[in-house]
Amino acid sequence: MDLDDHDPVPHGPAASAAPRAVRRVTVRLARGRLRTWHLRLLDALARRPDCRLGIAVSAGDAPDLPPNAELLFRLEAAIHGLPRPGLATAVGAAALQPYSGPEAGAPDLVLDLSDTSPAGADAPATWRLDFDGVPGEAGLLAALFAGRAPVAVLRGADGAPVAVGRFGAESKTVMLAAFEDYLARTLTLILAALDGGAGALPDDDARRLAPSAGFDLGAVEARRRALGGLARQVARRVREVGFHRERWRVGWRRIAGPDVIDLRRHPEAGWTDLPDDGRRFYADPFAIARDGAVTLFVEEFAYASGKGVISAVRFGPDGPVGRPEPVLERDVHLSYPFVFEAEGEVWMIPESCAAGTIDLYRAARFPGGWTHAATLVGGVTASDATLLRHGGRWWLFATVRDGGGSYSDALHLWWADDFRGPWTSHPKNPVLIDVASARPAGPIVVRGGALIRPVQDCRGGYGAALGLARILRLDEGAFSQVVETRLGPGPAWPGCRLHMLSAAGGLEFIDGSRRARPRFLGSVS
Repeated sequence: MDLDDHDPVPHGPAASAAPRAVRRVTVRLARGRLRTWHLRLLDALARRPDCRLGIAVSAGDAPDLPPNAELLFRLEAAIHGLPRPGLATAVGAAALQPYSGPEAGAPDLVLDLSDTSPAGADAPATWRLDFDGVPGEAGLLAALFAGRAPVAVLRGADGAPVAVGRFGAESKTVMLAAFEDYLARTLTLILAALDGGAGALPDDDARRLAPSAGFDLGAVEARRRALGGLARQVARRVREVGFHRERWRVGWRRIAGPDVIDLRRHPEAGWTDLPDDGRRFYADPFAIARDGAVTLFVEEFAYASGKGVISAVRFGPDGPVGRPEPVLERDVHLSYPFVFEAEGEVWMIPESCAAGTIDLYRAARFPGGWTHAATLVGGVTASDATLLRHGGRWWLFATVRDGGGSYSDALHLWWADDFRGPWTSHPKNPVLIDVASARPAGPIVVRGGALIRPVQDCRGGYGAALGLARILRLDEGAFSQVVETRLGPGPAWPGCRLHMLSAAGGLEFIDGSRRARPRFLGSVS
């Protein structure tokens, strides 16, 4: 899509990047609370050319999580085949030996992850971490049990936020997997803060970002209460581990009057389901109008194969003509078939995050005949790549899972003069860490002189709701947006998820799922 004729968002040359001065950074840790994620952080800091690393170890042995949490983690790892050791695995103080060494001078920055020692009035710059106002990992696990998307805040000595992020997790039912997603994104937040990134969230989270007087008794009490409640919740979870099976589906309608972006709600007439045979589901609808007809591309997931392929179906006056038929298959799972037209041809960027690349395909015989045209970005686990033409160049949006964490909460941008590349990574990546508004949910459109970006709100789990965000700034220096509307399932779209939105040729499409009867794995002794 070419939006050069509608250019409401500022753009301009990137600021020149000056070499970063070397900082002496001391990481303060509690001896009895060390986990693998702390070692990953030390590894990352030790590799930075702008960082001279030091370590301070306190004698604090108060538990960071209730004692039965490790039992739950071992149980879930055994049932779900999760790898261990992972980021949440406890380690001994001997694991710090490779990072120890003489410190040269006083630190320029203390990253205090010990939750044990208040900063004095003459202390160097100190950053501390809390999750929903609770210091330590207990705040993360408490948010997970409460079904919240935790807001992490890295605070300076005065309590004011240095960096903030609202974290996501791919699973809301497997506590170990979700907890380690949160820990991975904690690493992202800390490293982004050192580069001056991850600085803002929407105003509705201001109450959780209010400055506090550093590490005070209120934070200690909040942590104590969180630990007490967690012990009871973990005990219940250990007794019963369950999950829900969901049935994904695509909905469509003819647009008679305003579309969903203008309505900011579901249409009163509701949606018609794209039928399936019960042996597969359809998701990720992308439509394109060409040669007087609308063709819908979807992810087709056959239960027997356990892998997604890209299928297409033409729409006639009465709806779909036949059933979707496969048009692109690879040895990895494919989904989110972002389809667009450029230079008189049709192109597609399907999600193939298992391959570690973002790839471009061209239709030699539309709607089939797809051939690989270019690898746009390599060495990246990227989800839902979405293309936009704006400000005289092409922009690529995707969420990136960098070394762990959620697939849905870290937004990365790239730009290029040609959609085939080469692509330049945005210097502020990730430009946004927010599970409520990072992951793309369909094509970006111009409406009323503004860029409206459909986003996934995954606070209630993957694809739980659809957000409509207005892009405020998009250039080589920064990105910002504000979510103006949130749409979830309801009477017009029964179910438990509303995932994405696209439209073409007078037709509009969404997808989501219905929840089936819960199935339980039962008690495990």
